[in-house]
Amino acid sequence: MTALNRVPSLMARAGTASALTIAAVGGSIVVPGAAPEAAAASHATKALRIAASKKGSPYQWGATGPRRFDCSGLTLYSFKKAGKKLPRTAAQQYNKTRHVSAKNRKVGDLVFFHSGSSIYHVGIYAGKGRIWHAPKTGDVVRLQKIWTRSVLYGRVK
Repeated sequence: MTALNRVPSLMARAGTASALTIAAVGGSIVVPGAAPEAAAASHATKALRIAASKKGSPYQWGATGPRRFDCSGLTLYSFKKAGKKLPRTAAQQYNKTRHVSAKNRKVGDLVFFHSGSSIYHVGIYAGKGRIWHAPKTGDVVRLQKIWTRSVLYGRVK
């Protein structure tokens, strides 16, 4: 919900006269909860851009950049450059995110690939069913369509 959509409910809570006074003097209306949500979105968008900028970087198991990456190394590096700290492995990263459904996923969310209860891969959701990730030995960082339904989504807090 945008700040503009919240104005009617704010006016009801604060009183129409108060909201109109704020608007008339050019003040801003503070919307509780909007800043952290917007900040999280901007971190995620920035992390996605950083991952995309690493297109073509070689995969190397255990690498965390800036020139070589494994899957969780790419997400760790991208979010660190965007101002958010993540743990090292895909499973640890899953445990540190706010879990979201596929229906509620957003660009910049982490996509975790699993087999049963074991998380084995992670990438950053780029929209339209695609992720930026460091796939495997012999491959490079690239944009790829999600190839399985065995995925979980997590939003970096």
